[in-house]
Amino acid sequence: IDEFGAPYVVKADGLAAGKGVIVTSDREAALAHADTYLPSGPVLVEEFLAGPEVSLFFLSDGDTVRALSPAQDFKRALDGDEGPNTGGMGAYSPLPWLGERFGGEDAFVAQVTAEVAEPVIRQLDAEGTPFIGLLYAGLILTESGVKVIEFNARFGDPETQVVLARLRSPLSRLLLAAASGTLESEPAPEFSADAAVTVVLASEGYPEAPQTGRAIEGTDAAASVDGVHLAHAATATADGALVATGGRVLNVVAVGADLADARERAYTALERITLEGGHYRRDIAARAAG
Repeated sequence: IDEFGAPYVVKADGLAAGKGVIVTSDREAALAHADTYLPSGPVLVEEFLAGPEVSLFFLSDGDTVRALSPAQDFKRALDGDEGPNTGGMGAYSPLPWLGERFGGEDAFVAQVTAEVAEPVIRQLDAEGTPFIGLLYAGLILTESGVKVIEFNARFGDPETQVVLARLRSPLSRLLLAAASGTLESEPAPEFSADAAVTVVLASEGYPEAPQTGRAIEGTDAAASVDGVHLAHAATATADGALVATGGRVLNVVAVGADLADARERAYTALERITLEGGHYRRDIAARAAG
């Protein structure tokens, strides 16, 4: 476990939604985490990659690749990137700070498409297993360049909520083109110049032991905020009332003229929702918004 030095990144085999992962500078904490999961299967010790995280989705028809807009999510449960790892507590798009290192978002997307996505799609095609669908690249922007920390064959949560909120091209048409092998004839997806921010409302105790069955009120008032819509994740109706059924209860998604505007709308809406013991991060996109 000392091969890579501290901090340690320990993942449990078969983990879901970002849980089962610990990132720590404490060797004993890393060993204890591994001991917790070893009885049920192997664990993976990864090299720690320092730098901002970026998620970038690609559509592929097995040959052609089309990139969507990058987003950044917030994995830790608490403000300031403190607390345990989660499936994601919020996200935003676009990423204005990409211009400082890559000459703009378009240049960054072009680089990752050429250096990451296209080589993967070409290799899979050459092996007779073409990839058709949605490729999610989880990236870390380290001092030595862009590194891939993970791939997923699906949309990612909560980044999807902000990426699709800005998408102007018909998603159904892009998905059909990927499925039918005609993506090459489709233009690059177009996105609004507006910014999108999503913030997750979580149940008390999430992620370790979320409390469920508690009433959620104020969702209609929240959704009435201009530019805001709610994406339900773990809710249900019981006896005519909306209740929480899991850890990450819902996302408040806000679109605004810029990140500061979108943040203000998102948090205005969140203040109208009540859930006993519920919590959410208050610093989503704060640094990027300036």
